[in-house]
Amino acid sequence: MFCVKKEGFGEYEIKKSRFFSWLVTYENFQIKLEQLRNEHPKARHIVWAYRHMQKDQQIDENCTDDGEPKNTSGKPTLNILYHNDIVNAAILTVRYFGGILLGTGGLVKSYTESANRALNDAILVDTAMLYEKPVKIGYDKINHLEYLTGLYSLKIVNREFLATYVIFTLQGQKEVIERLEAEVGVKE
Repeated sequence: MFCVKKEGFGEYEIKKSRFFSWLVTYENFQIKLEQLRNEHPKARHIVWAYRHMQKDQQIDENCTDDGEPKNTSGKPTLNILYHNDIVNAAILTVRYFGGILLGTGGLVKSYTESANRALNDAILVDTAMLYEKPVKIGYDKINHLEYLTGLYSLKIVNREFLATYVIFTLQGQKEVIERLEAEVGVKE
């Protein structure tokens, strides 16, 4: 399985209809959806699909056609995630209607092509390469640790603030987390 390391964008135009797709992390899905609704009030459709790994290791997936004919947009978008074995991610596609009907086959092709372009622009990482580790630091090192997590493309899963220190649970490649620990100087 793969998850999004760097989000991607793709666009596709056919018969004056324009499709803009974003592949985002599941965490950013709702934020991106609201952002797109605000930025594209004249768009005819905002189609989305997501796959999310729940705590019990079951995959929750959902999609919407947002007014397009049934199974012509949401399902093909979900299939991009499914067939590429991507979890904890969402694809959102904004469509501006160009005045020419594309037909069901044309819609499936267009949404699939736009989503694939977003996928090709993104960077994915194998979830088997992800590792979680709690890292204990003093309050004086918080800014440095947060800076390094961004620099090294690590994810902060949790923060626990205690009386004299903070425990950050980091997710990423084991070697990279170990390098960060050495650079920051963690508490034992």
